[in-house]
Amino acid sequence: MSSPSISLLKSHFGALDDPRAQHSIEHLLIDIVMITICAVICGAESWVEVETYGKAKQTWLGTFLELPHGIPSHDTIERGVIKCCGMGVSKSF
Repeated sequence: MSSPSISLLKSHFGALDDPRAQHSIEHLLIDIVMITICAVICGAESWVEVETYGKAKQTWLGTFLELPHGIPSHDTIERGVIKCCGMGVSKSF
């Protein structure tokens, strides 16, 4: 069960358009964004650290994220965040 704060974050960022090619998506954009936000709040300073955080907290993250293919790699996280930065994620803050 997720807290009201997590639910608020998910609803706020869940409206982001996903610019990625739909046929090759394995990880949900909201999962990538939420993992990144949580990791950065906890001190992650690189894409590798975001992935490491995600793997360490996968059980907890799985209580409110779908994670259909587990935790994305740091490369996937980086590509997802960079693509959505140009599509409005910066407007969400």
